[in-house]
Amino acid sequence: MTTSNSRPTLSHVGLGVLLAGQLLPQIDFSIVNVALDAIAHSLHASATELELMVAVYGVAFAVCLAMGGRLGDNYGRLRVFKIGVLLFGVASLLCGIASSMWFLLVARGLQGAAAALLVPQILATIHVSLTGHEHSRAIGFYGAIGGLAFIIGQVLGGFLVSADIAGMGWRSVFLVNLPVCAAILACAGRWIPETRRERAVSIDRPGTLLLTIIIACVLLPLSMGPSLHWSWPTVVPLFVAIPMVVLLWKTELRQELRGAFPLLPPTLMRLPSVRFGLLIAFLFFSSWSGFMFVVALTLQAGAGLSPLNSGNAFVAMGVAYFAGSLLSARSVLRFGRSQVLILGCAIQMSGLLALVVTLDRVWPHPGILNLVPATVIIGFGQAFIVGSFFRIGLSDVPADQAGAGSAMLSTVQQASFGLGSALLGVVFAQTLRHYGQYLDAALAGLAAEFCLMSVLLVSAIAYHNRHHRPAAVQAGAGLN
Repeated sequence: MTTSNSRPTLSHVGLGVLLAGQLLPQIDFSIVNVALDAIAHSLHASATELELMVAVYGVAFAVCLAMGGRLGDNYGRLRVFKIGVLLFGVASLLCGIASSMWFLLVARGLQGAAAALLVPQILATIHVSLTGHEHSRAIGFYGAIGGLAFIIGQVLGGFLVSADIAGMGWRSVFLVNLPVCAAILACAGRWIPETRRERAVSIDRPGTLLLTIIIACVLLPLSMGPSLHWSWPTVVPLFVAIPMVVLLWKTELRQELRGAFPLLPPTLMRLPSVRFGLLIAFLFFSSWSGFMFVVALTLQAGAGLSPLNSGNAFVAMGVAYFAGSLLSARSVLRFGRSQVLILGCAIQMSGLLALVVTLDRVWPHPGILNLVPATVIIGFGQAFIVGSFFRIGLSDVPADQAGAGSAMLSTVQQASFGLGSALLGVVFAQTLRHYGQYLDAALAGLAAEFCLMSVLLVSAIAYHNRHHRPAAVQAGAGLN
Protein backbone atom coordinates (compact mmCIF):
# COMPACT_ATOMS: atom_id res chain seq x y z
CA MET A 1 0.00 0.00 0.00
CA THR A 2 1.42 3.34 -1.02
CA THR A 3 1.96 5.97 1.63
CA SER A 4 1.52 9.66 1.25
CA ASN A 5 5.22 10.29 1.60
CA SER A 6 6.25 8.19 -1.41
CA ARG A 7 4.50 10.57 -3.82
CA PRO A 8 2.52 8.09 -5.97
CA THR A 9 1.70 9.34 -9.45
CA LEU A 10 -1.88 10.13 -10.43
CA SER A 11 -2.41 9.64 -14.16
CA HIS A 12 -4.62 11.82 -16.34
CA VAL A 13 -7.20 9.03 -16.51
CA GLY A 14 -7.12 8.64 -12.73
CA LEU A 15 -7.67 12.37 -12.33
CA GLY A 16 -10.65 12.13 -14.67
CA VAL A 17 -12.17 9.34 -12.56
CA LEU A 18 -11.70 11.38 -9.38
CA LEU A 19 -13.33 14.42 -10.98
CA ALA A 20 -16.27 12.28 -12.14
CA GLY A 21 -16.71 11.29 -8.50
CA GLN A 22 -16.64 14.93 -7.50
CA LEU A 23 -19.34 15.76 -10.03
CA LEU A 24 -21.92 13.44 -8.44
CA PRO A 25 -22.47 15.00 -5.00
CA GLN A 26 -22.06 18.57 -6.23
CA ILE A 27 -24.75 18.13 -8.89
CA ASP A 28 -27.16 16.74 -6.31
CA PHE A 29 -27.08 20.03 -4.44
CA SER A 30 -28.81 21.85 -7.27
CA ILE A 31 -30.49 19.20 -9.42
CA VAL A 32 -33.38 18.81 -7.00
CA ASN A 33 -34.22 22.54 -7.10
CA VAL A 34 -36.13 22.21 -10.36
CA ALA A 35 -37.81 18.97 -9.22
CA LEU A 36 -39.30 20.31 -5.98
CA ASP A 37 -42.72 21.13 -7.47
CA ALA A 38 -43.02 17.67 -9.05
CA ILE A 39 -41.97 15.97 -5.79
CA ALA A 40 -44.52 18.04 -3.85
CA HIS A 41 -47.36 16.86 -6.11
CA SER A 42 -46.20 13.25 -6.26
CA LEU A 43 -45.54 12.69 -2.54
CA HIS A 44 -47.97 15.34 -1.19
CA ALA A 45 -45.09 17.16 0.52
CA SER A 46 -45.50 20.39 2.44
CA ALA A 47 -43.24 23.39 1.90
CA THR A 48 -41.45 22.63 5.17
CA GLU A 49 -40.80 19.02 4.10
CA LEU A 50 -39.37 20.21 0.79
CA GLU A 51 -37.02 22.62 2.56
CA LEU A 52 -36.05 19.84 4.95
CA MET A 53 -35.24 17.55 2.01
CA VAL A 54 -32.78 20.13 0.69
CA ALA A 55 -31.39 20.86 4.15
CA VAL A 56 -30.88 17.27 5.33
CA TYR A 57 -28.57 16.52 2.40
CA GLY A 58 -26.45 19.58 3.11
CA VAL A 59 -26.34 18.93 6.86
CA ALA A 60 -25.32 15.27 6.48
CA PHE A 61 -22.75 16.26 3.86
CA ALA A 62 -21.19 19.02 5.97
CA VAL A 63 -21.33 17.09 9.26
CA CYS A 64 -19.55 14.00 7.92
CA LEU A 65 -16.91 15.68 5.74
CA ALA A 66 -14.23 16.02 8.40
CA MET A 67 -14.77 12.41 9.48
CA GLY A 68 -14.56 11.33 5.84
CA GLY A 69 -11.16 13.00 5.52
CA ARG A 70 -9.88 11.27 8.67
CA LEU A 71 -11.12 7.84 7.52
CA GLY A 72 -9.33 8.28 4.19
CA ASP A 73 -6.10 9.28 5.94
CA ASN A 74 -6.28 6.17 8.15
CA TYR A 75 -7.68 3.42 5.96
CA GLY A 76 -6.71 4.46 2.45
CA ARG A 77 -8.19 7.26 0.38
CA LEU A 78 -8.96 5.04 -2.61
CA ARG A 79 -10.75 2.50 -0.41
CA VAL A 80 -12.91 5.13 1.29
CA PHE A 81 -13.56 6.84 -2.06
CA LYS A 82 -14.95 3.60 -3.52
CA ILE A 83 -17.09 2.95 -0.44
CA GLY A 84 -18.47 6.47 -0.72
CA VAL A 85 -19.32 6.04 -4.42
CA LEU A 86 -21.03 2.70 -3.72
CA LEU A 87 -23.12 4.14 -0.87
CA PHE A 88 -23.98 7.18 -3.00
CA GLY A 89 -25.32 4.88 -5.71
CA VAL A 90 -27.40 2.90 -3.19
CA ALA A 91 -28.77 6.10 -1.64
CA SER A 92 -29.62 7.49 -5.10
CA LEU A 93 -31.56 4.31 -5.87
CA LEU A 94 -33.47 4.64 -2.59
CA CYS A 95 -34.28 8.28 -3.42
CA GLY A 96 -35.50 7.24 -6.86
CA ILE A 97 -37.92 4.60 -5.53
CA ALA A 98 -39.11 6.55 -2.48
CA SER A 99 -42.86 6.14 -1.91
CA SER A 100 -43.19 8.66 0.91
CA MET A 101 -41.62 11.93 1.93
CA TRP A 102 -40.05 10.49 5.09
CA PHE A 103 -38.48 7.65 3.09
CA LEU A 104 -37.02 10.27 0.75
CA LEU A 105 -35.69 12.32 3.68
CA VAL A 106 -33.83 9.33 5.12
CA ALA A 107 -32.41 8.43 1.70
CA ARG A 108 -31.26 12.02 1.16
CA GLY A 109 -29.48 11.94 4.52
CA LEU A 110 -27.67 8.75 3.51
CA GLN A 111 -26.79 10.34 0.18
CA GLY A 112 -25.23 13.33 1.95
CA ALA A 113 -23.20 11.08 4.27
CA ALA A 114 -21.95 9.05 1.29
CA ALA A 115 -20.93 12.24 -0.50
CA ALA A 116 -18.93 13.24 2.58
CA LEU A 117 -16.97 9.99 2.38
CA LEU A 118 -15.87 10.41 -1.22
CA VAL A 119 -15.31 14.17 -1.59
CA PRO A 120 -12.34 14.67 0.82
CA GLN A 121 -10.43 11.82 -0.84
CA ILE A 122 -10.43 13.64 -4.18
CA LEU A 123 -8.63 16.79 -3.11
CA ALA A 124 -6.37 14.88 -0.69
CA THR A 125 -5.28 12.42 -3.40
CA ILE A 126 -4.49 15.29 -5.76
CA HIS A 127 -2.56 17.08 -3.03
CA VAL A 128 -0.31 14.12 -2.16
CA SER A 129 0.04 12.63 -5.68
CA LEU A 130 0.94 15.65 -7.82
CA THR A 131 3.43 18.51 -7.64
CA GLY A 132 4.31 21.67 -9.54
CA HIS A 133 2.43 22.42 -12.75
CA GLU A 134 0.55 19.10 -12.69
CA HIS A 135 -0.73 19.92 -9.20
CA SER A 136 -1.79 23.42 -10.27
CA ARG A 137 -3.47 22.06 -13.39
CA ALA A 138 -5.37 19.43 -11.40
CA ILE A 139 -6.55 22.05 -8.89
CA GLY A 140 -7.79 24.11 -11.85
CA PHE A 141 -9.82 21.16 -13.12
CA TYR A 142 -11.08 20.48 -9.59
CA GLY A 143 -12.34 24.03 -9.30
CA ALA A 144 -13.85 23.88 -12.80
CA ILE A 145 -15.81 20.70 -12.11
CA GLY A 146 -16.99 21.90 -8.71
CA GLY A 147 -18.45 25.08 -10.16
CA LEU A 148 -19.84 23.50 -13.30
CA ALA A 149 -21.67 20.89 -11.23
CA PHE A 150 -23.88 23.54 -9.65
CA ILE A 151 -24.90 24.83 -13.09
CA ILE A 152 -25.12 21.38 -14.71
CA GLY A 153 -27.49 20.36 -11.93
CA GLN A 154 -29.89 23.19 -12.80
CA VAL A 155 -29.79 22.43 -16.54
CA LEU A 156 -29.88 18.63 -16.26
CA GLY A 157 -32.62 18.68 -13.64
CA GLY A 158 -34.81 20.89 -15.80
CA PHE A 159 -34.29 18.61 -18.81
CA LEU A 160 -34.99 15.36 -16.95
CA VAL A 161 -38.15 16.64 -15.28
CA SER A 162 -39.47 18.13 -18.54
CA ALA A 163 -38.58 15.05 -20.64
CA ASP A 164 -40.27 12.65 -18.19
CA ILE A 165 -38.17 9.74 -19.51
CA ALA A 166 -40.03 6.40 -19.24
CA GLY A 167 -42.59 8.15 -17.05
CA MET A 168 -40.06 8.49 -14.23
CA GLY A 169 -40.55 12.24 -13.82
CA TRP A 170 -38.64 13.65 -10.82
CA ARG A 171 -37.26 10.20 -9.93
CA SER A 172 -34.90 10.38 -12.91
CA VAL A 173 -32.88 13.18 -11.24
CA PHE A 174 -31.73 10.57 -8.70
CA LEU A 175 -31.64 7.44 -10.86
CA VAL A 176 -29.34 9.11 -13.40
CA ASN A 177 -26.56 8.72 -10.80
CA LEU A 178 -26.57 4.90 -10.98
CA PRO A 179 -24.69 4.33 -14.27
CA VAL A 180 -22.18 7.02 -13.35
CA CYS A 181 -21.47 5.35 -9.99
CA ALA A 182 -21.04 1.98 -11.70
CA ALA A 183 -18.54 3.41 -14.22
CA ILE A 184 -16.51 5.13 -11.50
CA LEU A 185 -16.28 1.94 -9.44
CA ALA A 186 -15.18 -0.02 -12.50
CA CYS A 187 -12.31 2.41 -13.20
CA ALA A 188 -11.22 3.59 -9.75
CA GLY A 189 -9.17 0.57 -8.66
CA ARG A 190 -7.20 0.51 -11.90
CA TRP A 191 -6.37 4.17 -12.36
CA ILE A 192 -6.29 5.81 -8.92
CA PRO A 193 -3.30 5.13 -6.60
CA GLU A 194 -3.91 4.24 -2.98
CA THR A 195 -2.57 6.75 -0.45
CA ARG A 196 -2.82 7.05 3.32
CA ARG A 197 -1.00 8.32 6.37
CA GLU A 198 2.02 6.27 7.44
CA ARG A 199 0.52 5.93 10.91
CA ALA A 200 -3.20 5.64 11.56
CA VAL A 201 -4.64 8.04 14.13
CA SER A 202 -7.58 7.59 16.48
CA ILE A 203 -11.00 8.99 15.68
CA ASP A 204 -11.84 12.23 17.48
CA ARG A 205 -15.29 11.31 18.83
CA PRO A 206 -15.85 14.43 21.01
CA GLY A 207 -14.83 16.71 18.15
CA THR A 208 -17.08 14.86 15.70
CA LEU A 209 -20.09 15.09 18.04
CA LEU A 210 -19.60 18.81 18.72
CA LEU A 211 -19.09 19.59 15.02
CA THR A 212 -22.32 17.72 14.23
CA ILE A 213 -24.25 19.74 16.81
CA ILE A 214 -22.84 23.06 15.57
CA ILE A 215 -23.61 22.48 11.89
CA ALA A 216 -27.10 21.17 12.64
CA CYS A 217 -27.78 24.16 14.94
CA VAL A 218 -26.85 26.57 12.16
CA LEU A 219 -28.01 25.00 8.89
CA LEU A 220 -31.36 23.51 9.90
CA PRO A 221 -32.77 26.69 11.50
CA LEU A 222 -31.55 28.88 8.63
CA SER A 223 -33.04 26.50 6.08
CA MET A 224 -36.43 26.20 7.78
CA GLY A 225 -36.68 29.53 9.61
CA PRO A 226 -38.47 31.53 6.86
CA SER A 227 -41.19 28.89 6.35
CA LEU A 228 -41.72 28.61 10.13
CA HIS A 229 -41.76 32.42 10.53
CA TRP A 230 -38.66 32.32 12.75
CA SER A 231 -40.51 30.82 15.69
CA TRP A 232 -38.50 30.06 18.84
CA PRO A 233 -37.54 26.47 17.81
CA THR A 234 -35.62 27.95 14.86
CA VAL A 235 -33.99 30.79 16.81
CA VAL A 236 -32.79 29.01 19.96
CA PRO A 237 -30.40 26.59 18.14
CA LEU A 238 -28.60 29.56 16.55
CA PHE A 239 -27.71 30.90 20.00
CA VAL A 240 -26.77 27.40 21.19
CA ALA A 241 -24.22 27.16 18.37
CA ILE A 242 -22.09 29.99 19.82
CA PRO A 243 -21.00 28.25 23.07
CA MET A 244 -20.68 25.01 21.13
CA VAL A 245 -18.04 26.61 18.89
CA VAL A 246 -16.06 27.72 21.94
CA LEU A 247 -16.35 24.24 23.46
CA LEU A 248 -15.21 22.63 20.19
CA TRP A 249 -12.10 24.85 20.04
CA LYS A 250 -11.17 24.04 23.65
CA THR A 251 -11.77 20.33 23.06
CA GLU A 252 -9.53 20.28 19.98
CA LEU A 253 -6.82 22.19 21.86
CA ARG A 254 -6.88 19.61 24.67
CA GLN A 255 -6.66 16.79 22.13
CA GLU A 256 -3.63 18.39 20.52
CA LEU A 257 -1.88 19.04 23.86
CA ARG A 258 -2.32 15.36 24.79
CA GLY A 259 -0.59 14.35 21.57
CA ALA A 260 -3.83 13.08 20.01
CA PHE A 261 -5.01 13.94 16.50
CA PRO A 262 -8.05 16.26 16.64
CA LEU A 263 -10.60 16.21 13.86
CA LEU A 264 -10.02 19.92 13.17
CA PRO A 265 -6.33 20.35 14.06
CA PRO A 266 -5.59 23.73 15.72
CA THR A 267 -2.15 23.54 14.10
CA LEU A 268 -3.85 23.93 10.72
CA MET A 269 -6.08 26.71 12.00
CA ARG A 270 -2.95 28.61 13.06
CA LEU A 271 -1.80 28.75 9.43
CA PRO A 272 -2.77 32.13 7.91
CA SER A 273 -3.41 30.49 4.53
CA VAL A 274 -5.92 28.04 6.04
CA ARG A 275 -7.73 30.74 8.00
CA PHE A 276 -7.99 32.93 4.92
CA GLY A 277 -9.14 29.96 2.85
CA LEU A 278 -11.99 29.40 5.32
CA LEU A 279 -12.95 33.08 5.07
CA ILE A 280 -13.03 32.81 1.27
CA ALA A 281 -15.25 29.74 1.56
CA PHE A 282 -17.73 31.46 3.85
CA LEU A 283 -18.03 34.71 1.90
CA PHE A 284 -17.86 33.39 -1.66
CA PHE A 285 -19.78 30.11 -1.55
CA SER A 286 -22.60 31.58 0.50
CA SER A 287 -22.79 34.36 -2.12
CA TRP A 288 -22.75 31.83 -4.94
CA SER A 289 -25.50 29.55 -3.64
CA GLY A 290 -27.60 32.57 -2.72
CA PHE A 291 -27.14 33.93 -6.24
CA MET A 292 -28.30 30.68 -7.85
CA PHE A 293 -31.33 30.51 -5.55
CA VAL A 294 -32.41 34.12 -6.09
CA VAL A 295 -31.91 34.16 -9.87
CA ALA A 296 -33.57 30.76 -10.43
CA LEU A 297 -36.58 31.76 -8.33
CA THR A 298 -36.81 35.14 -10.08
CA LEU A 299 -36.74 33.61 -13.55
CA GLN A 300 -39.33 30.91 -12.76
CA ALA A 301 -41.75 32.48 -10.29
CA GLY A 302 -41.26 36.10 -11.37
CA ALA A 303 -40.71 35.97 -15.14
CA GLY A 304 -42.63 32.74 -15.78
CA LEU A 305 -39.81 30.75 -17.41
CA SER A 306 -40.14 26.98 -17.45
CA PRO A 307 -37.71 24.84 -15.40
CA LEU A 308 -35.92 23.90 -18.64
CA ASN A 309 -35.51 27.49 -19.83
CA SER A 310 -34.53 28.65 -16.37
CA GLY A 311 -31.78 26.04 -16.28
CA ASN A 312 -30.62 26.94 -19.78
CA ALA A 313 -30.14 30.54 -18.66
CA PHE A 314 -27.05 29.34 -16.77
CA VAL A 315 -25.42 27.52 -19.70
CA ALA A 316 -23.33 30.51 -20.86
CA MET A 317 -22.25 31.10 -17.29
CA GLY A 318 -21.10 27.48 -17.02
CA VAL A 319 -19.11 27.63 -20.25
CA ALA A 320 -17.40 30.86 -19.13
CA TYR A 321 -16.67 29.30 -15.74
CA PHE A 322 -15.04 26.26 -17.32
CA ALA A 323 -12.92 28.41 -19.64
CA GLY A 324 -11.84 30.61 -16.74
CA SER A 325 -10.90 27.57 -14.65
CA LEU A 326 -8.60 26.30 -17.39
CA LEU A 327 -6.88 29.71 -17.49
CA SER A 328 -6.60 30.05 -13.72
CA ALA A 329 -3.55 27.77 -13.33
CA ARG A 330 -1.56 29.72 -15.91
CA SER A 331 -2.71 33.02 -14.39
CA VAL A 332 -1.57 31.97 -10.92
CA LEU A 333 1.87 31.02 -12.24
CA ARG A 334 2.19 34.45 -13.79
CA PHE A 335 0.58 36.71 -11.19
CA GLY A 336 0.32 34.74 -7.92
CA ARG A 337 -2.57 33.28 -5.95
CA SER A 338 -3.79 36.36 -4.10
CA GLN A 339 -3.56 38.59 -7.19
CA VAL A 340 -5.72 36.17 -9.16
CA LEU A 341 -8.24 36.11 -6.30
CA ILE A 342 -8.43 39.92 -6.34
CA LEU A 343 -8.86 39.89 -10.12
CA GLY A 344 -11.60 37.27 -9.88
CA CYS A 345 -13.50 39.32 -7.29
CA ALA A 346 -13.30 42.44 -9.45
CA ILE A 347 -14.54 40.58 -12.57
CA GLN A 348 -17.37 38.81 -10.72
CA MET A 349 -18.58 42.02 -9.06
CA SER A 350 -18.57 43.78 -12.43
CA GLY A 351 -20.79 40.99 -13.75
CA LEU A 352 -23.19 41.44 -10.84
CA LEU A 353 -23.56 45.13 -11.65
CA ALA A 354 -24.13 44.27 -15.31
CA LEU A 355 -26.83 41.77 -14.33
CA VAL A 356 -28.59 44.37 -12.18
CA VAL A 357 -28.66 46.79 -15.13
CA THR A 358 -29.81 44.05 -17.52
CA LEU A 359 -32.70 42.87 -15.32
CA ASP A 360 -33.85 46.45 -14.77
CA ARG A 361 -33.92 47.09 -18.54
CA VAL A 362 -35.50 43.87 -19.85
CA TRP A 363 -37.96 43.10 -17.03
CA PRO A 364 -40.55 41.54 -17.08
CA HIS A 365 -39.38 39.58 -20.12
CA PRO A 366 -35.79 38.43 -19.46
CA GLY A 367 -34.54 35.94 -22.01
CA ILE A 368 -31.59 33.61 -22.24
CA LEU A 369 -29.79 35.76 -24.82
CA ASN A 370 -30.05 39.09 -23.05
CA LEU A 371 -28.71 37.50 -19.83
CA VAL A 372 -25.62 36.06 -21.55
CA PRO A 373 -23.21 39.05 -21.32
CA ALA A 374 -23.63 39.54 -17.57
CA THR A 375 -23.63 35.84 -16.66
CA VAL A 376 -20.51 35.20 -18.77
CA ILE A 377 -18.63 37.88 -16.82
CA ILE A 378 -19.87 36.43 -13.51
CA GLY A 379 -18.89 32.88 -14.43
CA PHE A 380 -15.43 33.89 -15.60
CA GLY A 381 -14.72 35.76 -12.37
CA GLN A 382 -16.06 32.94 -10.21
CA ALA A 383 -13.61 30.51 -11.80
CA PHE A 384 -10.63 32.59 -10.69
CA ILE A 385 -12.01 32.85 -7.16
CA VAL A 386 -12.63 29.11 -6.75
CA GLY A 387 -9.20 28.18 -8.12
CA SER A 388 -7.54 30.63 -5.72
CA PHE A 389 -9.58 29.29 -2.79
CA PHE A 390 -8.19 25.77 -3.06
CA ARG A 391 -4.66 26.89 -3.89
CA ILE A 392 -4.49 29.30 -0.96
CA GLY A 393 -6.24 27.05 1.53
CA LEU A 394 -4.00 24.03 0.89
CA SER A 395 -0.73 25.83 0.16
CA ASP A 396 0.86 25.23 3.58
CA VAL A 397 -0.91 22.01 4.60
CA PRO A 398 1.52 19.08 5.19
CA ALA A 399 0.95 15.98 3.03
CA ASP A 400 0.12 13.76 6.02
CA GLN A 401 -2.70 16.15 6.98
CA ALA A 402 -4.05 16.52 3.45
CA GLY A 403 -7.29 14.71 4.31
CA ALA A 404 -7.94 16.83 7.39
CA GLY A 405 -7.06 20.03 5.55
CA SER A 406 -9.23 19.33 2.51
CA ALA A 407 -12.08 18.20 4.77
CA MET A 408 -11.91 21.44 6.76
CA LEU A 409 -12.11 23.53 3.59
CA SER A 410 -14.86 21.36 2.11
CA THR A 411 -16.87 21.41 5.35
CA VAL A 412 -17.00 25.22 5.40
CA GLN A 413 -17.63 25.24 1.65
CA GLN A 414 -20.65 22.93 1.89
CA ALA A 415 -21.99 24.64 5.01
CA SER A 416 -21.72 27.98 3.20
CA PHE A 417 -23.67 26.59 0.24
CA GLY A 418 -26.52 25.86 2.64
CA LEU A 419 -26.11 29.17 4.44
CA GLY A 420 -26.13 31.35 1.32
CA SER A 421 -29.55 30.36 0.00
CA ALA A 422 -30.97 30.98 3.48
CA LEU A 423 -29.30 34.40 3.92
CA LEU A 424 -30.02 35.82 0.46
CA GLY A 425 -33.35 34.02 0.47
CA VAL A 426 -34.42 36.00 3.54
CA VAL A 427 -33.45 39.28 1.84
CA PHE A 428 -35.36 38.19 -1.27
CA ALA A 429 -38.47 37.08 0.63
CA GLN A 430 -38.65 40.15 2.89
CA THR A 431 -38.29 42.53 -0.07
CA LEU A 432 -40.91 40.62 -2.05
CA ARG A 433 -43.30 40.71 0.90
CA HIS A 434 -42.78 44.46 1.39
CA TYR A 435 -42.87 45.66 -2.23
CA GLY A 436 -44.66 42.78 -3.97
CA GLN A 437 -42.35 42.92 -7.02
CA TYR A 438 -39.98 40.12 -8.05
CA LEU A 439 -37.63 42.57 -9.74
CA ASP A 440 -37.17 44.54 -6.52
CA ALA A 441 -36.61 41.31 -4.58
CA ALA A 442 -34.02 40.09 -7.10
CA LEU A 443 -32.14 43.39 -7.06
CA ALA A 444 -32.10 43.37 -3.25
CA GLY A 445 -30.66 39.84 -3.23
CA LEU A 446 -27.99 40.80 -5.76
CA ALA A 447 -27.13 43.88 -3.71
CA ALA A 448 -26.66 41.71 -0.62
CA GLU A 449 -24.32 39.45 -2.59
CA PHE A 450 -22.36 42.48 -3.82
CA CYS A 451 -21.83 43.54 -0.19
CA LEU A 452 -20.49 40.10 0.76
CA MET A 453 -18.16 40.12 -2.24
CA SER A 454 -16.94 43.61 -1.30
CA VAL A 455 -15.88 42.25 2.09
CA LEU A 456 -14.03 39.43 0.33
CA LEU A 457 -12.27 41.85 -2.04
CA VAL A 458 -11.07 44.06 0.82
CA SER A 459 -9.92 40.97 2.76
CA ALA A 460 -8.05 39.64 -0.28
CA ILE A 461 -6.20 42.93 -0.73
CA ALA A 462 -5.24 42.94 2.95
CA TYR A 463 -4.06 39.31 2.78
CA HIS A 464 -1.99 40.03 -0.32
CA ASN A 465 -0.31 43.00 1.35
CA ARG A 466 0.62 40.91 4.40
CA HIS A 467 1.64 37.65 2.74
CA HIS A 468 2.74 38.59 -0.77
CA ARG A 469 5.38 36.38 -2.35
CA PRO A 470 6.64 36.67 -5.92
CA ALA A 471 4.87 34.34 -8.34
CA ALA A 472 8.19 32.76 -9.30
CA VAL A 473 8.76 31.69 -5.68
CA GLN A 474 5.27 30.21 -5.48
CA ALA A 475 5.77 28.31 -8.71
CA GLY A 476 9.12 26.98 -7.56
CA ALA A 477 7.59 25.76 -4.32
CA GLY A 478 5.18 23.63 -6.34
CA LEU A 479 2.15 24.81 -4.40
CA ASN A 480 0.22 26.60 -7.11
